[in-house]
Amino acid sequence: MEIKDHGNGIIEFISDGVMVNETSDWTELFSVIGQTTAIIKKENLNNSFYDLKTGFAGELMQKMSNYSKRLAVIGDFSQTKSEALRDFMYESNRWKRVIFVNTVEDALNIFKKE
Repeated sequence: MEIKDHGNGIIEFISDGVMVNETSDWTELFSVIGQTTAIIKKENLNNSFYDLKTGFAGELMQKMSNYSKRLAVIGDFSQTKSEALRDFMYESNRWKRVIFVNTVEDALNIFKKE
């Protein structure tokens, strides 16, 4: 795994494959880097994150809120079939704690304005 520093407390995790299988993986990553905002590719999250019935996404959102951290998930979400997941992403993007965007540049534009 590579970590790219974008300044302003924003880092990007660069890795092939799944990095976060459960909430404790995410907590561990953030404790190591000490930054407030992270960017990862959608492929770096276990597929259970995108199945809202598992509760993984809700747990992660709660941790992000509790620890005042922010996350950008980068990828193409245009083919998302689940209406519940689309609604979740829409609401999440409104609050800007966890955002779902197409590119790193999109994430940086949003977070650097905050």
